[in-house]
Amino acid sequence: MEITFLNNIASSLVCIIIIAWVWKTLNWIWLKPKALEKRLTKQGLQGHPYKVLYGNTKDIAKMVNETNSKPMESFSNDYVPRIFPFHLQTIKSYGEKSFVWDGPTPTVIITKPEEIREIFMKIYDFTKIIPHPFVKRITNGLTRLEGQKWAQDRKLLNPAFHMEKLKHMVPAFEASSNTMIQEWEKMTSKTGSSEPEIWSYLHNLSADAISRAAFGSSFEEGRRVFELLREHISITTKSIQSVYIPGSRFLPTKTNKREANILHEMKSLLKEMILRRQKEMENGEAAKDDLLGLLLKSNLEEIQDHQFLHGNNKQQHFKMGMKEIIEECKMFYIAGQETISTLLTWTLVLLSKHQHWQEQAREEIIAIFGHDTPHLEGLNQLKKVNMILHEVLRLYPAVPSLTRRVSHEMKLGDTILPAGVQVKLALIDVHQSEKYWGSDAKEFNPDRFAQGILNATGGKMCFFGFGWGPRICIGSNFAMMQAKMALSMILQRFSLDLPPSYEHAPTNSRGTLRPQFGANLILRRI
Repeated sequence: MEITFLNNIASSLVCIIIIAWVWKTLNWIWLKPKALEKRLTKQGLQGHPYKVLYGNTKDIAKMVNETNSKPMESFSNDYVPRIFPFHLQTIKSYGEKSFVWDGPTPTVIITKPEEIREIFMKIYDFTKIIPHPFVKRITNGLTRLEGQKWAQDRKLLNPAFHMEKLKHMVPAFEASSNTMIQEWEKMTSKTGSSEPEIWSYLHNLSADAISRAAFGSSFEEGRRVFELLREHISITTKSIQSVYIPGSRFLPTKTNKREANILHEMKSLLKEMILRRQKEMENGEAAKDDLLGLLLKSNLEEIQDHQFLHGNNKQQHFKMGMKEIIEECKMFYIAGQETISTLLTWTLVLLSKHQHWQEQAREEIIAIFGHDTPHLEGLNQLKKVNMILHEVLRLYPAVPSLTRRVSHEMKLGDTILPAGVQVKLALIDVHQSEKYWGSDAKEFNPDRFAQGILNATGGKMCFFGFGWGPRICIGSNFAMMQAKMALSMILQRFSLDLPPSYEHAPTNSRGTLRPQFGANLILRRI
């Protein structure tokens, strides 16, 4: 009797668990998506019909694969149909007030600058999308954080990226650029010209520059960390593209073992550098003027201020712990390398296409530096170069779109966005819109920035080269300074041209705008 009673209870519990699981799954893949769809369509928004679980993901992938199967037929800055074909089709079919399906989640496409700016400003209402579990394992630094933790870490990091501090990193920028220049000079030593694939060189240049700027005299150790991080990113990318089996990362496979070894070596190298720096500072030595030194100094000052105000409450000596500092060091590399390398690549491509602008930039550089090493004061005087870089950021932003999650019901413009939907900020659509930039919106015309960004935009806030609002890219000054240094040194020594073999093929790979088939350019010694 008692056994039968217990069996009945166990059976009932199993049934309840199964029913709860079925209900949760049904709500996730059907009830919630349809409820959100109903709320959006009632307000006049339109989109493709919802497909269970997958939404539009398969259609999007299919169209991108088709458009990316070959390069563009001719050189054109009108590449949005190539990188976002499905979203462009959606806007044409359903209008600006439209949405697509990211799996079971409706994603509203935002193309109005004022609404994009509002989303950028309301960082606690429009939050970042939770990354794939594999992505979290690469880094969980500042760009991944939210809320109070983000605010705290941003405050600690800000001093390291102030222009006054960046001046100490100019020698690091010069040294990394010089290393690449020397390689190019060897290639062109016999015939006076060569045709290298510059994307790979500029990718290495940005990694080397960050190694030197982040770790100073320890940049060789930093370089090793970044080599390991690059390998880890490659492993993670392959893992994301394959079917994920829960718990599979704990199996003793060859890939998992290699990943574990990478993580262990990275952590050991960074921890050793950080501990060495902390010990030097505790012994009274001045913090070094590299990013790691400035971060540790800012961190220590924050602790001292806190202890002065609140007394010694046995809190951790460094407010940002070892794990957080390691994550930020990794983030320096990932975010910085992509931003700098893409900016420099598209700048050299566009200057190769538009020779008159290349000549204007070179004339300005020679007028200020001659053939001497560029210096900080001169870099800040480069008006033409600054105009060119801003126009490149407009036409070829490193990140052409961003997605945010609506954390709770929000009013945006005349639309009520329910919690659970996403918003896609179509930055590149705004950057190339004739409505905001005139009839030559898709043309390379740095003159539009001759009187600065505010004058170029007519006060419409339609330029988001480094984002906007509280979360604007913390490394924007760093990236611009490095780009000016590299570009100055290149144009002092070489002229550039597009070869017949060049294939124009911008692609939104890994979330950044890069040349799908590389970027071959003709270098000629001057």
